[in-house]
Amino acid sequence: MKNALTGKVAIITGAAGGIGAATAAMFVRKGAKVVLADVDEVGLVRTAAAIANTDAVRSLRCDVTNVDDMEAAVRLAADAFGGLDAAILNAGIEGDVKPIESLTVREFEKVMAVSMTGAFVGLKTCFPALKTRGGGAVLMTSSTSGKIGAAGLAPYTAAKHGLIGLMRAAALEGAPFKIRVNTVNPCPVETRMMRSLEQGFSPDDSEAMHRALIEAIPLKRYAEPDDVAEMFAFLASDAAKFATGGVYMIDGGMLAGLTRA
Repeated sequence: MKNALTGKVAIITGAAGGIGAATAAMFVRKGAKVVLADVDEVGLVRTAAAIANTDAVRSLRCDVTNVDDMEAAVRLAADAFGGLDAAILNAGIEGDVKPIESLTVREFEKVMAVSMTGAFVGLKTCFPALKTRGGGAVLMTSSTSGKIGAAGLAPYTAAKHGLIGLMRAAALEGAPFKIRVNTVNPCPVETRMMRSLEQGFSPDDSEAMHRALIEAIPLKRYAEPDDVAEMFAFLASDAAKFATGGVYMIDGGMLAGLTRA
């Protein structure tokens, strides 16, 4: 629906990347106003420049693991647009493809910090603003790797699994205040991150890895960033007003045959 988000104000973290940028553009097209947050200031400029309605966009450099930075994003939403209705906690990094015994503690902690600690900080800082608004939505970017294992990606897999647990706890805490919390779990998406992972899994032939991953998806393609953005837009809209505590797959059927998932 074209105007499904009219009157809504959203913070989008990881807004410089493929999914975040697509989500920002999608939200504005559907009537929302957005605050773009990312550590990549050049990427933020690029994302904002791609959105025609510049009056509906504000951006700031934001380390999602830093409470002060996220509180600044919440204040910007209030000062510029009057409040906050949705938080899209999308920031995350993949880390290097390595076996567990080759990982350093620092490498593990870095991935967990951006994805898990960043989501916790997002919840902590956005919940008060959503309560003031009388409710709203918090959506987190998990993954198919949040439902199944991935050898060589222990930190990423742990973080994406952890987001589901964090989401479920937050959904229960948010429900009395009409705050809905869900995860969106994509399969491989056509983004820089997937190019990096393909190269990490198959340094000598990343295209072969690309083809193998597509073969594992029944719809025979990667998701596009807009596919994920559409799911975020639906879950942030009033049409999803009874949806909370859910794990929303956007995986082209990738996990349909894996009953344990």
